Amino acid sequence: MRHQPHPAVKLCETGPNLRILLTNDDGIYAPGLAALERELTRLGDVTLVAPAVEQSGVGHSITFLSPLVVKEVFEGDRRRGWAVEGSPADCVKLGIFEFCPVRPDLVVSGINGGLNAGINVLYSGTVAAAIEGAFFGITSIAVSLEFSEHAQFDKAARMAIKVIEQILAQKSSAPQLFNVNIPTPALEKPRGIKVVPMGVERYGEHFEKRTDPRGRSYYWATSDPPPRPGAHETDLTALNAGYVTVTPLDFDLTRRDILEQMRDWQLTLE
Repeated sequence: MRHQPHPAVKLCETGPNLRILLTNDDGIYAPGLAALERELTRLGDVTLVAPAVEQSGVGHSITFLSPLVVKEVFEGDRRRGWAVEGSPADCVKLGIFEFCPVRPDLVVSGINGGLNAGINVLYSGTVAAAIEGAFFGITSIAVSLEFSEHAQFDKAARMAIKVIEQILAQKSSAPQLFNVNIPTPALEKPRGIKVVPMGVERYGEHFEKRTDPRGRSYYWATSDPPPRPGAHETDLTALNAGYVTVTPLDFDLTRRDILEQMRDWQLTLE
């Protein structure tokens, strides 16, 4: 079902008329997605469009060299949503322009099984889906929970909804993009919420070299510990201290301070 974009509507409060597009990068059958879907139905009408299989770490990739195969997914007699053989960003594009009855007021991505903080934001399919929603002028929120073999997604979803409600109630009228992370300790002993910038410390630079049965070398990325805290508080330091974090993001990568400096440069093709 096609429809034309229109200016985003300020969400002063949530309610049954709130139109929500829900997606993730762990796949349509992920427990975190199901938990968040159940809670979001209290805020409004949810349209679910998610990858058919896990798409973790694909960043903001999109599919354009092959067709996007889509399958309706049912839960009993209820149509739960659409499974897309593509990336999280693909899912948001299709959701907005093909499957949502009307343009959504809010895009939510998650709950991801694993934090998306620090430089992981740049690789995250979960965050990329929220960015895609923000591209279209829709307030979008990514939600992630610290990885655990016994992750309490239901409890995390209830906490996430409280955070989302507060964001919608206090944000400005302009569409905005937010990244929410929940550390495991916060589910048992909540310390509070901190609004913090994204950490940019480097890590994840080590690989283990191995040899396959045919004698060929291959490399496997190791699970490096998080970087040491810097001098300033970031999402990484706040999460390590047990706080839920909220980080406002922007997809405009322009360094405007340097742009101003470059206006006086004499650049030629001679």
